[in-house]
Amino acid sequence: MTVPFATSTRSSVGIEWEIMLADEQTGDLVPRAPDVLAALGDETSLERHTITGELLTNTIEVTSGVGDTVAAVVDDIADALTDIRTITDPRGIALLCAGSHPFAQWYDQGVTDKTRYHKLIERTQWWGRNMMIWGIHVHVGVDDVNKVFPIIGALTAYLPHLQALSASSPFWAGERTGYASNRALVFQQLPTAGLPWPLTSWAEYEAYLDDMVRTGVMEDATEVRWDIRPAPRWGTIEVRACDGMSTLPELAAVAALVQVLVEHFSRELDAGRELTALQPWFVRENKWRAARYGTEARVIVDRAGTQRPVADHLRETLAALEPVALDLHCAREFAGVGRILDGGGSSSRQLLVADAAGGDLREVVHHLIREFRAGPTLHEHLAGLAD
Repeated sequence: MTVPFATSTRSSVGIEWEIMLADEQTGDLVPRAPDVLAALGDETSLERHTITGELLTNTIEVTSGVGDTVAAVVDDIADALTDIRTITDPRGIALLCAGSHPFAQWYDQGVTDKTRYHKLIERTQWWGRNMMIWGIHVHVGVDDVNKVFPIIGALTAYLPHLQALSASSPFWAGERTGYASNRALVFQQLPTAGLPWPLTSWAEYEAYLDDMVRTGVMEDATEVRWDIRPAPRWGTIEVRACDGMSTLPELAAVAALVQVLVEHFSRELDAGRELTALQPWFVRENKWRAARYGTEARVIVDRAGTQRPVADHLRETLAALEPVALDLHCAREFAGVGRILDGGGSSSRQLLVADAAGGDLREVVHHLIREFRAGPTLHEHLAGLAD
């Protein structure tokens, strides 16, 4: 099977953000995405961003245009949210984002009426219906198809870092799970989801797709749901490992980290240096540790098995790759990773709210709603970084 990899601008960036719709008063999820999308109609057809439905009718997805900088695509996302609020605010629909909803139940949720979603649920049954998960996807352009799998292999060493920063699903269906990212372990139950296979070339990827299509596992490359995957249609590497980010500044920070890492590895290949991929068993263990402990995890950082606190290794990464961030004009967003480490990520904040409220998860949802709406806004956040 021949799969063309589209031409894209090197290290261009795009973002997809899955957002929950909830009742403003109760905090419970509401199946209002079809109503919101119908009310929006064609009003955003000329915008850079798009607003679409997702698997469940309680979710809308906002997608940026393609940008040269993280700031440009985050502006697209902010514009999309402004458009959405013109519809949701008058209807008492609140917006929020996290890897999971603290107390909603899977059996109360409706599936969007599309053939591909119905086929997914028919095949996956209980696990498919339990996909009450929200995430972000970050695309970064790659200028040479032969770089794609070496970069993906190198990026797997940073999956726990990205997962720890974004961890925002400590609760599931009303229970405290003990995991910072329960979403990470739920999502990998779907066929073709989870960690990428350790492929080394585009030809191996084409052979993999040929096997999967020929045996009826999938219809095309869009059904590959790895934590990091190629996106042949766009000419990008797509990082899908992250929980849904709870605020716009955090979204910008993680997107900047992904963009900087991809560009760094691309430069290493240009210089003739071979990229290192961790053993698959280390990658799997790191994923579990990050899901369990979030930014408190100790992760394996090299093939020798050296273990480091993920927060310390992230700070070293920020220092080492700051010149790349400067070149990509995302240094301020990139520095936002340090702010997440300093102040605690969404998972930690949710647990603090729950403890303060005596375990009342409705208060956690209202905290997420307030945080999503009130900010800080991206501009306030960046101004604070400059102080």
